[in-house]
Amino acid sequence: MNPMTMLQSASVLLILTAGGGVAMALQRLAKKSNPPNWLAMAHGLLAASGLTLLTYAAFTAGLPTSAVLGLGMLVTAAAGGVVMNLFYHLAGKLIPQWLLHVHIALAGAGTAVVAWAAWAG
Repeated sequence: MNPMTMLQSASVLLILTAGGGVAMALQRLAKKSNPPNWLAMAHGLLAASGLTLLTYAAFTAGLPTSAVLGLGMLVTAAAGGVVMNLFYHLAGKLIPQWLLHVHIALAGAGTAVVAWAAWAG
């Protein structure tokens, strides 16, 4: 598989991940409750799939600098997602809004940069 195909496939996975993220954020902010476990797990699985493919492409095929920057933002966002899941969601505590907003900003920016590198670069 060539680098651009891997980059485009990873960006599709990340865009699908964002759809689940929007649904979870709306539930957290509007209903004042954490999202259901199945949705959080599906979101994490899609995110991990996209990140794994993106990381593999970066180390084996080489990616544009912008895609590597996006990967860095996404890895940071993923760390925040792990914190939200392990320390809040699974513990039955309400996820703090500030952490949710930082996660959204980093993941959204990282996904946009990766998608831009995949199709406009």
